[in-house]
Amino acid sequence: MTTGIILKGIGGFYYVGTADGIIECKARGRFRKTVGKPIIGDRVTLELQPDGSGYLQEIGERRNSLVRPAVANLDLLVAVASAAPPQTDPFLIDKVTAIAVHKGIDPLVVINKTDLDPGDELYGIYKKSGLETLRVSAETGEGIELLRARIAGKVAAFAGNSGVGKSSVLNCLDPGFFAEVGEISDRIGRGRHTTRHVELRPMPGGGYIADTPGFSSFETEQMDLVMADQLQYAFPEFEPYLGGCQFTGCAHVKEKGCAVRQAVADGHIAESRHASYVRLYESVKDLKEWEISKGGAR
Repeated sequence: MTTGIILKGIGGFYYVGTADGIIECKARGRFRKTVGKPIIGDRVTLELQPDGSGYLQEIGERRNSLVRPAVANLDLLVAVASAAPPQTDPFLIDKVTAIAVHKGIDPLVVINKTDLDPGDELYGIYKKSGLETLRVSAETGEGIELLRARIAGKVAAFAGNSGVGKSSVLNCLDPGFFAEVGEISDRIGRGRHTTRHVELRPMPGGGYIADTPGFSSFETEQMDLVMADQLQYAFPEFEPYLGGCQFTGCAHVKEKGCAVRQAVADGHIAESRHASYVRLYESVKDLKEWEISKGGAR
């Protein structure tokens, strides 16, 4: 028996990184009744065959998992953003970081293209929120070493809206990453997204990076979010004010005597963060628990 981590899955075959290299495997087909279908990032035990291939025998317990994109056991979820065109809508960042916090994954906001715009407003919003935030430039190399040190030895997934330079950042972290870099379309003001599937790539010095197909792939549906009454905990800056509202069960949307809304009015919570919370809350407030639990791998 050999152990490893699933790096890629294509057409029923799984490519597992082991101490002896990458091994092509098939699943035995009995996992659907336990953890479900094998996904990228799973820690697995496999049985080697005489021809050098293998069969997946066991899937280890998942510390966390996402449904869309399907990836497990992440240490970091990195939201790459930009204040330079095409500017990132803060809601997209907030959607990804809320999913990360809810799933027990460390969120990291990375503001790229600081050579064009330092992103002071975005930086201020996320530093105030308590979310870890770095500024980098894939063009000049600013901040890349700090980012490399932060992800060293970790399993990290990167997401970003088209045109923010996510692939360029990945290429800076590892020139051998071979991420295709899309050009910005002047006509429509955004980039052509080039990542088509999720794959873990080993990094020099240890750890893995998953390049994902973009912010749009992170669903705010029931599978990767949470019941409405739990969403408040996915925004870390709300924590000091929870329990301080006038009414029990306050949704922090438009209620009178809401401590969270008062903190927004007082400037302690960014208005854009609260607006994102309200938007996410409205999208999940009518979901039932059975609708969330049916959503697939956890």
